[in-house]
Amino acid sequence: MKKSKKPLIAGLIFVVVILGIIITFSIQYINMSNNLNNTKIAVDTQWAQVENVMQRRADLIPNLTRTVKGSMKHEEKVFGDIANARKMFNNAKTPNGKLKANEELNNKTNVLINAIHENYPTLASNQNVKNLMTELSGSENRIAVERKRYIEDVSYYNQKVANFPTSMVASMKGMHPITNFKASSEGEKTPVVDLED
Repeated sequence: MKKSKKPLIAGLIFVVVILGIIITFSIQYINMSNNLNNTKIAVDTQWAQVENVMQRRADLIPNLTRTVKGSMKHEEKVFGDIANARKMFNNAKTPNGKLKANEELNNKTNVLINAIHENYPTLASNQNVKNLMTELSGSENRIAVERKRYIEDVSYYNQKVANFPTSMVASMKGMHPITNFKASSEGEKTPVVDLED
C-alpha cells in the first residue's frame, strides 16, 4: 500500500511558514534594535556637543577674570565664587551634574559682568573686556542651540522607547526613557551682556 505524501508536504509547508515567521520577526527585531541603538548614540553625541559648548564658555571665563582682576581689587569674593563654580563644572560627571554646575557658573559669571558694568565703566569700555564678553554672549547662544537639539534628540529617543512595537525591543534591551533637560527657575534669568553703556 502506497503512503500518501500529503502529510509530509503539509509538515514541510508548516515548517517553512514557521521559519518564515521566525526570520521575519528576527529581521524586525534586529532593525528595531539597531534603530534604537542609533537613536541613543545620537542622544549621547548631542549631549557631548552640549558639554563641548559649555566647556568653551567655561574656558573663556578665566580669560575674562584675568583681564579684569587687576582693576577689580574689591571683588575677590566674586573671583573666588567663579573659580569654585568652574571647578564644580569641570568635576561634574553626569548630565544633570554638568547642567547644575553650568547654571552655577553662569550665575557667578553674571555677577562679575554686572559688577563690571555697574562699578567699573572704564573697564567695561576696554576692548579686550568687550571682546571677551561678546565671546561669552556668543557661547550662551551656542549653548541654547545645542540644548535645543539635545532636547529634540531625547524626545525622539523617548518616543521610540515608549511606542509599540519598539517599546518591546527597548524593554528587552533594558533601554528606558531619558529624563529630558528642564530649566530651573534660575534658568529664566539669562546672562546680561550689555556692551553699550
